[in-house]
Amino acid sequence: MNLMNSDRISLRPVEIEDLELLYKLENDMESWHAGDHLNPLSRFFLEQYILNAANDIYVDKQLRLVITHKSGEAMGIIDLFEFDPHHRRAAVGIIIAREARGQGYANEALKMLITYAEKVLQLKQLYCGVDRDNHKSLRLFTQNGFEHTGTRKAWRLSEKIWKDELVLQRIFDCPARSMETDQ
Repeated sequence: MNLMNSDRISLRPVEIEDLELLYKLENDMESWHAGDHLNPLSRFFLEQYILNAANDIYVDKQLRLVITHKSGEAMGIIDLFEFDPHHRRAAVGIIIAREARGQGYANEALKMLITYAEKVLQLKQLYCGVDRDNHKSLRLFTQNGFEHTGTRKAWRLSEKIWKDELVLQRIFDCPARSMETDQ
């Protein structure tokens, strides 16, 4: 597996041809509980997002990549967001189209993103928030070196039920930058 490709999938920037995939994923009401928006997004809005994104994590403070099967079929999205270059950290989000779930694509994509974040972006850590009862996502992240480091009590309201969000972090063993300068 190289940095952005495996035998089965690749990660690539979002293209205008991905508009229908984004439209489908962003408007899946059953997934809204994991995000921060509760309204449908129009094709026009998503098209403008694609056309106006710089595809530069330092400019956009996020990096959205499409998870693509070797056949060329786009099947999901993986994001780095809340990027903080000073503290060298970013949040991770991932969503796989319903028909492609349960086949290990999220695991492969996450492994590639972790390698990219550590080796290319030289981040110190990645983090995510996962509902306490989202056992599949918790397993995905913990199997990839994320540790439960905190709990946000009653953090998300989902179907009139307040849910705890678990905070998970993956901290890389990179040396700390010295704040002193040589004189």
